[in-house]
Amino acid sequence: MRGLPKILLVYQSTVCYNEGMATPRKTRRNSAPASSLVLGYVRVSTDEQADSGAGLEAQRTAILAECERRGWELAEIVEDAGYSAKDLRRPGIIDVLERLARGEAGTLVVAKLDRLSRSVLDFAGLMARSQKEGWALVALDLGVDTTTPQGELMAGVMSQFAQFERRLIGQRTKEALAVKKAQGVQLGRPRSLPFDVLARITSERAAGASLAAIAGRLNDEGVATAQGGARWYPATVKAILDSRAAAA
Repeated sequence: MRGLPKILLVYQSTVCYNEGMATPRKTRRNSAPASSLVLGYVRVSTDEQADSGAGLEAQRTAILAECERRGWELAEIVEDAGYSAKDLRRPGIIDVLERLARGEAGTLVVAKLDRLSRSVLDFAGLMARSQKEGWALVALDLGVDTTTPQGELMAGVMSQFAQFERRLIGQRTKEALAVKKAQGVQLGRPRSLPFDVLARITSERAAGASLAAIAGRLNDEGVATAQGGARWYPATVKAILDSRAAAA
């Protein structure tokens, strides 16, 4: 590890090497101010374990090189091996975020943003958290670096994309629910149908009646739906039958 005399290398095994040492020793606490310390984070999913480009060692190397280049003191590199980035429910990143919140370090560094999160929404939440708690976030591959004005700008742009994605998701959800409602699909907690109506639907379907035919007869007779509506649809009938089958 020559060339990195200022960097304390700590891995999850809690073993580190200093320049000139031939054997490992237990980690000791760094006397530097916590705000000047850096925490690195690396991650691979189960499928990525054999991918050298996304491997743990490649990520560590990138983090160590950046710390050397910028004169940062690396307190620890924490890993999550075998975890996806679909959310932040990973033991390693949970530990890192708790330590940053306690002020044990001032900067979180990742080699690639997707090692930290694949969700723009999660990333935006991390950005807001870092600003609130007073620590910096650095993603080497995308130039996100809140220790610099340019990096803050990039982070702000990504946060705007996150807000845009959030609104798109909300709009798509609203439109999808409107379509389901128009089709007569029961939304929310289902209300109970009278037993005789439920038995009738079940028996007619068992006798070979189509969903449309059952719905048509119920409409002709003015039978109310489980939600108290006046209109039955084939999808409404199917939902009742599916619910009964699941409860059987």
